Amino acid sequence: MAEKIYKSMRTVGAGNIALGIIIIVTGVATGVLAIIGGARLLKNKNDLTI
Repeated sequence: MAEKIYKSMRTVGAGNIALGIIIIVTGVATGVLAIIGGARLLKNKNDLTI
């Protein structure tokens, strides 16, 4: 019985680590895209104002 619980915990733990890595990568990519978009807006600020 204890071995079954250990295997379940191992599987859940591995899944949580994988999910955490995916969330970190997605967050970093979103941050980079936001910085690039903001930089483009600041670069073309004079063209946007009337």
